Amino acid sequence: MNAEVTTPTVDTHCPYCSLQCGMSLRPGEGGVRVVERPAFPVNRGALCGKGRTAAEVLDRRVRLTEPLVRDGGELRPASWDEALDRVAAGLGRAREAYGNDAVGVFGGGGLTNEKAYALGKFARVALGTSQIDYNGRFCMSSAAAAHQRAFGLDRGLPFPLADVARTGCVILVGSNLAETMPPALRYLTELRENGGKLIVVDPRRTKTAEAADLHLAPRPGTDLALALGLLHLVVAQGRTDEAFIAERTTGWPEARAAAMAHWPELVERITGVPVPQLRAAVSMFCDAASSMVLTARGPEQQAKGTDTVGAWINLCLATGRAGRELSGYGCLTGQGNGQGGREHGQKADQLPGYRKLDDPAAREHVAAVWGVSPDSLPGPGRSAYELLDALGTEVRALLLMGSNPVVSAPRAAHVEDRIRALDFLAVADVVLSETAALADVVLPVTQWAEETGTTTNLEGRVLLRRRAVDPPPGVRTDLAVLNGLAARLGHEKGFPADPEEVFGELRRASAGGPADYAGISYRRIAAEDGVFWPCPDEAHPGSPRLFLDRFAHPDGRARFVPVAHRASAEEPDAEYPVLLTTGRVLAQYQSGAQTRRVAELNAAAPGPFVQLHPHLAARYGIAEGDRVAVESRRGRAVAPARLSTDIRTDTVFMPFHWPGEGRANSLTNPALDPTSRMPEFKVCAVRLAPEGP
Repeated sequence: MNAEVTTPTVDTHCPYCSLQCGMSLRPGEGGVRVVERPAFPVNRGALCGKGRTAAEVLDRRVRLTEPLVRDGGELRPASWDEALDRVAAGLGRAREAYGNDAVGVFGGGGLTNEKAYALGKFARVALGTSQIDYNGRFCMSSAAAAHQRAFGLDRGLPFPLADVARTGCVILVGSNLAETMPPALRYLTELRENGGKLIVVDPRRTKTAEAADLHLAPRPGTDLALALGLLHLVVAQGRTDEAFIAERTTGWPEARAAAMAHWPELVERITGVPVPQLRAAVSMFCDAASSMVLTARGPEQQAKGTDTVGAWINLCLATGRAGRELSGYGCLTGQGNGQGGREHGQKADQLPGYRKLDDPAAREHVAAVWGVSPDSLPGPGRSAYELLDALGTEVRALLLMGSNPVVSAPRAAHVEDRIRALDFLAVADVVLSETAALADVVLPVTQWAEETGTTTNLEGRVLLRRRAVDPPPGVRTDLAVLNGLAARLGHEKGFPADPEEVFGELRRASAGGPADYAGISYRRIAAEDGVFWPCPDEAHPGSPRLFLDRFAHPDGRARFVPVAHRASAEEPDAEYPVLLTTGRVLAQYQSGAQTRRVAELNAAAPGPFVQLHPHLAARYGIAEGDRVAVESRRGRAVAPARLSTDIRTDTVFMPFHWPGEGRANSLTNPALDPTSRMPEFKVCAVRLAPEGP
């Protein structure tokens, strides 16, 4: 016991959500133990069940420990040389037969900055393909696009989480923090303890909504109308901040005119939110000396997600609740490195440092760092769903790292069919996910505690995950995988396996870009509990708060964007009369590929379910626990009924963590936002049928 107490701990961060909670790991003979790390400012020692049990996935009995190759329809163990040779050959055959863009690369929002950077470089330099995107496209791409339009720069939160507890009012739109980011709930609790008000917008009365001063429960797909209705009332009541609008924004007359077309009674008919609640929300938001709007996947995962987020930003700008201390708009990024993952090159249209791939100056800068001609870099490629939809036709071979689209993609049965149609699939992952099980080659890679690398949390705080334990024999890092593949494809240099060397190159590539990491080093991160970007040089203190003096557009002003409500891509009708919305539960994470391997988490959330109101259940003769078939125009899912008065009578909810017959994404709609290319996960039309006990 004394020996265990004196065993040194290693400070690191949780591998799951974008809070990137600080934790310490204590290796020992009995395995690795997670230890609280109270000094880290984001979570102050608090961890959810996923964080507490994160080390269990390090157990070699639940993860991949050797490469697998497919022979005769079955996967068998292989050496690393054989596996990498097969991957290089499979990718090479597709390039030779059909051209560079016949090879695709699909990444993940959980990859470290170093991996995301190297993967983007590998696609564009070693493969010469434009066909690269990642599952972070399904996370906050709509908010990112709206940030860019309004502010000229995208960072999930332009202020630290600690500011949330000190503002006067928060409107939380489409987020159930109590289950998705439990350690962050303390900021909302502290907000109310400090006298602030909390308004939660969610079709369900979630645990987070229960803690609110006001819960608005709009019909799924109507968040845009709701935001416009609130702005209408702000204007009608004379509560705009005209001085702020004049001094720091452009485009207000057009945005105001668009909002005034959404009068309260119309908004009530569209959303189902009563007019008195709309007025109460405006009073709470405007009466406070400072206010914030925070959005998450609810309003963002819609085919009008960019405009929806834009409408909430317009509300902040019109009331002077942006670019000021303790006021502003922010997005609660979902995946562990969803922020950094899109900043450094694995998104279809971006180069490192959040540079645009079609910007000649950006291409020239990054090409110089990479030692290639700017003309050799391919242009923008397909977005995530469009890339998956092209598999087996335009894209014939795919390298996939850190994602499980067979479970997580919309219209998942179709995506699975497209993956099966590939000429060649290679997957690098920690576990044999449902997608990896379809691969021609599976490459076992290290996990968070077995490697060093940086992530960027939802605040824009760049953090250092430290290696605490050795991986099992036979497991390599993703960087080593890319190093080995690049060498086989004729690039002996340029793809180092050392993460700090990769980060050094990333710093140079990002220098001068919107997401400038040039002044951030491993040493600084370790000494300062993370460094906020942009940080252009080592003398710079970092940027915890953006936009206090000016916005990032060249003229320093924020942009109002006029938007109008429009219907969802798929509305209920006589054949499919019920709305479906999807989301997460406390004990599971994303596609469940890792959390479904932890006994404690499975005991808490063993499988999918269909949440529906008792009145809706009675209409279909469904009782608690009955198996319910949920059908959309794309597929069918079956799961037990969970009756609750916490959901609207016209809506059912399903969590999306499971494969098989309960796969919620068999139902979801891949209709895309025209700007962000975000699929409409959060609303589609379905019908119900009882399947019996």
